[in-house]
Amino acid sequence: MTKTLADLSEKMRDIDFAMLSTHTDGGQIAARPMSNNRQVDYDGTSHYFSMGDTRTVSDLARDPKVGLSFLGKSGLLGMKPFFVAVEGHAELIRDKAAFAEHWTSDLDRWFADGIDTPGLVLIKVRAERVHYWDGEDEGEIRP
Repeated sequence: MTKTLADLSEKMRDIDFAMLSTHTDGGQIAARPMSNNRQVDYDGTSHYFSMGDTRTVSDLARDPKVGLSFLGKSGLLGMKPFFVAVEGHAELIRDKAAFAEHWTSDLDRWFADGIDTPGLVLIKVRAERVHYWDGEDEGEIRP
């Protein structure tokens, strides 16, 4: 049965971390965990905060093509794994109004000055292709 983006959003709601993969200046793939602070009402766009002086941000400034990998639980009894892989395009945002729109108090532990943290960057990832697999069903969605 083919799933919709709304179906995926429901299953992704409790996933806190994604692995964000970028292309380095040498062409390698670098991956690091990024928290969405369980703010997932997935519509094909994801938002993550970072500091502007990180390798993540320099990778994205050079090449905005990214991958996101999500692992969650599916079903109540068997708790089989649920995987989502996203290919997308990242945008670096340095606007405090956008920061405020996506800020949660959980972020205060990482960014002590909140949206006023010097060098703060919001990474916005727009999905171009979403592939899912839950052990029985798999498919692809193009948002």
